[in-house]
Formats: sequence, structure tokens, C-alpha cells
Amino acid sequence: MTKTEIARLAISELEKLYPDIECSLTYEKPYELMFATRLSAQCTDARVNIVTKELFKKYPDLQSFADADIGELEQVVKPCGLYRMKAKSLKEMARQLLDNFNGEVPDNMDDLLTLSGIGRKTANLVLGDVFGKPAIVTDTHCIRITGRLGLTTNKEPAKVEKDLAKLLPPEVSNRFCHQTVQFGRDICCARNPKCNECPLNYFCEHFNK
Repeated sequence: MTKTEIARLAISELEKLYPDIECSLTYEKPYELMFATRLSAQCTDARVNIVTKELFKKYPDLQSFADADIGELEQVVKPCGLYRMKAKSLKEMARQLLDNFNGEVPDNMDDLLTLSGIGRKTANLVLGDVFGKPAIVTDTHCIRITGRLGLTTNKEPAKVEKDLAKLLPPEVSNRFCHQTVQFGRDICCARNPKCNECPLNYFCEHFNK
């Protein structure tokens, strides 16, 4: 099978498994998704959701983040790890959004990448989930699974994104990436994947070695 054919089959099977897929991070305002994603680096989404429940209550708007005492902010985000760097990013992002974008989250990649601590992964998540634009979020699950399926031989997120952009229809790209995350947690785990339960195993390079 060609990569395009494999991609279409993977899209079909993952849609059957996760027809109601949504972002696993909890947020109400666009900037809250961006902040939560920043906190999720090397931290589980479940823990981030616990932390942001308190965080967004203590700092209810961008101005309160921009004015926050950095030491207090660090203590709130500390359970997410790397807390000094993450707290610094949140405070700086809030100030940048207020000063440079009138308090609004920008709707394009170039502007998003000017924000403190924001890379293509977070920018793509915001573009897809907030603005409904085609987006490919290449997190570790997506990279692992698409590599096992033979859709890419790359490991670098930007290169994987470029490979998948050639194979995934734009209208499903964001959903597909969310589905691979859940699939990676449920079945195609990094260690001890449940290959016998996998509906994609008949064309998976990992299973058919």
C-alpha cells in the first residue's frame, strides 16, 4: 500500500474508535488553551487540568497574569514541573498579548511563534482547536504512531508535520492528531503496545517486523 492509502485507512479506523474526540486540556478562553499547553511540556494533561483549575481562578484574565508576582505564580504551576521557566513564559505571554495583540490570541503561525515559549506544536493546537484551521500537532504519540505506520521516517516534529501535511486531508488533520494521542495512550503505547488489539496492525511496520 502507498502512504496515502495507509493514511486514509488510519483516518477511517481512528474515526471509528474516537468519533467524539476533543482536546484533553480544559479551557474556556483561547489564551487558556495556549497557557495550558505550555504547562503540558513534560507533564500529563490530567495534571495540567488540575493545576489550571486553580490557576485560572487565581488569575482570571491576562492583566492579572501580566501583573502576577512571579514567585506566587511559580508556586501555582510547580506541580507541572519546570515551573520557573513555565511561570516566566505565562507572565511574558500575557504581557505580549496585551501589548502586541490587543489582548487577543493571534490566528496565524507567524504571530503565535513570537510569543514566549510557543513552538509549532502549541501554535498548531491553537490554530486547529480555537480557530478551526488545518493543523498538525506532532506530539510524541503522533510521531511514534505515524512512524510505526510508515507514514514518516522522521523523528523531528517539524519534519513529521511536513510529511503528514502531504498525506492528511486538511479538514481532518487536527482531529487525526487528537485521535493519535488517545490511541497512543490506549493501545499504541511507547512500551508494550497492545498490538493484538490494534485495528491498524495489518499494515503496521512495528507489528509486522
